[in-house]
Amino acid sequence: MSDEELLERITVDPDVMTGKPVIQGTRLTVDHILNLMAHGATEEEILEEYHRLEREDIRACLLFSAKSLSDSSFMPLKAA
Repeated sequence: MSDEELLERITVDPDVMTGKPVIQGTRLTVDHILNLMAHGATEEEILEEYHRLEREDIRACLLFSAKSLSDSSFMPLKAA
Protein backbone atom coordinates (compact mmCIF):
# COMPACT_ATOMS: atom_id res chain seq x y z
CA MET A 1 0.00 0.00 0.00
CA SER A 2 1.40 3.41 -0.97
CA ASP A 3 1.94 6.29 1.44
CA GLU A 4 -0.96 8.16 -0.16
CA GLU A 5 -3.30 5.20 0.32
CA LEU A 6 -2.27 4.85 3.95
CA LEU A 7 -2.70 8.55 4.67
CA GLU A 8 -6.22 8.46 3.20
CA ARG A 9 -7.12 6.36 6.25
CA ILE A 10 -6.50 9.36 8.52
CA THR A 11 -9.04 12.18 8.58
CA VAL A 12 -9.36 15.52 10.33
CA ASP A 13 -12.84 16.90 10.97
CA PRO A 14 -13.53 19.71 13.45
CA ASP A 15 -16.78 17.94 14.40
CA VAL A 16 -15.02 14.67 15.31
CA MET A 17 -12.81 14.52 18.40
CA THR A 18 -12.33 18.31 18.29
CA GLY A 19 -10.44 18.11 15.03
CA LYS A 20 -7.75 15.66 16.11
CA PRO A 21 -6.53 13.27 13.39
CA VAL A 22 -8.56 10.05 13.59
CA ILE A 23 -8.70 6.76 11.78
CA GLN A 24 -11.38 7.17 9.12
CA GLY A 25 -14.79 5.94 10.19
CA THR A 26 -13.82 5.78 13.88
CA ARG A 27 -13.34 8.06 16.84
CA LEU A 28 -9.90 6.57 17.50
CA THR A 29 -7.28 9.27 17.40
CA VAL A 30 -3.81 8.81 15.99
CA ASP A 31 -2.32 9.86 19.31
CA HIS A 32 -4.38 7.23 21.17
CA ILE A 33 -3.03 4.44 18.97
CA LEU A 34 0.53 5.75 19.30
CA ASN A 35 0.13 6.04 23.08
CA LEU A 36 -1.00 2.41 23.26
CA MET A 37 2.08 1.36 21.31
CA ALA A 38 4.37 3.56 23.39
CA HIS A 39 3.13 1.77 26.48
CA GLY A 40 3.86 -1.66 25.05
CA ALA A 41 0.69 -2.69 23.23
CA THR A 42 1.42 -4.77 20.16
CA GLU A 43 -0.38 -4.47 16.84
CA GLU A 44 -2.10 -7.76 17.58
CA GLU A 45 -3.36 -6.52 20.96
CA ILE A 46 -4.70 -3.32 19.42
CA LEU A 47 -6.43 -5.24 16.64
CA GLU A 48 -7.99 -7.61 19.18
CA GLU A 49 -9.27 -4.69 21.26
CA TYR A 50 -10.61 -2.67 18.32
CA HIS A 51 -12.17 -5.20 15.95
CA ARG A 52 -12.97 -2.70 13.20
CA LEU A 53 -9.32 -1.71 12.78
CA GLU A 54 -7.02 -3.18 10.20
CA ARG A 55 -3.25 -3.48 10.37
CA GLU A 56 -3.02 -0.75 7.71
CA ASP A 57 -4.83 1.65 10.07
CA ILE A 58 -2.01 1.27 12.59
CA ARG A 59 0.58 1.72 9.84
CA ALA A 60 -1.31 4.85 8.74
CA CYS A 61 -1.03 6.28 12.27
CA LEU A 62 2.71 5.68 12.30
CA LEU A 63 3.16 7.19 8.85
CA PHE A 64 0.99 10.20 9.68
CA SER A 65 3.11 10.87 12.76
CA ALA A 66 6.37 10.45 10.87
CA LYS A 67 5.22 12.84 8.15
CA SER A 68 3.97 15.34 10.73
CA LEU A 69 7.27 15.34 12.59
CA SER A 70 9.35 15.61 9.43
CA ASP A 71 7.72 18.97 8.71
CA SER A 72 8.36 20.53 12.11
CA SER A 73 11.18 21.47 14.42
CA PHE A 74 11.67 19.28 17.45
CA MET A 75 12.77 20.65 20.78
CA PRO A 76 13.94 18.12 23.37
CA LEU A 77 11.89 18.11 26.55
CA LYS A 78 14.99 17.84 28.70
CA ALA A 79 18.52 18.95 27.96
CA ALA A 80 20.99 16.08 27.86
